[in-house]
Amino acid sequence: MKANFPAMPIYPLRKLPSLPIAGIESQWLEKLGGDLESGTDRALLCRRTLCEIAYPQFAGNWETAVEDVKLPLPTRLALSSLDPRNVTLEPEYYAECDDARFQKVKPLLWLWYSFDRTPLGGQNVELGVQFRRLLAPYIFKRCGENFKAFQYVEFSFGYNMEVGNNVVVHRHVLLDDRGGISLGNNVSISDYANIYSHTHSIVDQRDVTDALTRLEDGVRITYHATVLAGVHVNEQAMVGAMAVATKDVRPYHVYVGIPAKSVRVKPNAPVGQDALTTVKPR
Repeated sequence: MKANFPAMPIYPLRKLPSLPIAGIESQWLEKLGGDLESGTDRALLCRRTLCEIAYPQFAGNWETAVEDVKLPLPTRLALSSLDPRNVTLEPEYYAECDDARFQKVKPLLWLWYSFDRTPLGGQNVELGVQFRRLLAPYIFKRCGENFKAFQYVEFSFGYNMEVGNNVVVHRHVLLDDRGGISLGNNVSISDYANIYSHTHSIVDQRDVTDALTRLEDGVRITYHATVLAGVHVNEQAMVGAMAVATKDVRPYHVYVGIPAKSVRVKPNAPVGQDALTTVKPR
């Protein structure tokens, strides 16, 4: 039996007026998009972009500045780290890392992560969303239309991400696509959620199993929730706040707790999906 819940008010997102600097933003994004489309060396693109944002005084002479002994060592190191070839990311140490594929996306991952930690990125919502939407198709295996990511989203490889249309990923989300993550259309992942696609043996931490994790159309993963490797969250399902989904989540069901279990069925569930428990045959 479906539970009856009181109607809740609907609050659509507000439409804000254009900012005074909208023209500058558009010009910058168009230039960046053009460079990506033309096949510009991604490491140099990353370095130049970050240098122009963080250290514009060295944008024209980066190589000289890095070697300038008159500059403080931390400044030279900071300048050096603008080039993704001078840093390492954790996934590079994973045994199953496809180096050819990862090195192709690494400059864009580094650009994404670093941008979020600059005054230009930070909490700058509109520019940040447009910037990440521009990078995503060059990082992911597949990226649909109207992708929307807020600040501090991180990935493992990035190249094992398959993303549908109208997907929203909120702040501080970890998308561990080590074994692959598939997000259907209209998926929403709330702040501080973790989606995993690899797991470690309880006997030997070095024993790693990768497994594709799937979130089907209309799925919602809410605040601080975790979906473990290989779990299939079926269409229109919801994983509640702080929950840990260790097994497949039924369509239209709301799972909460650790481990997550079904406690509610969404009122729009079709016939056949409206039972909280499955009756086992005798």
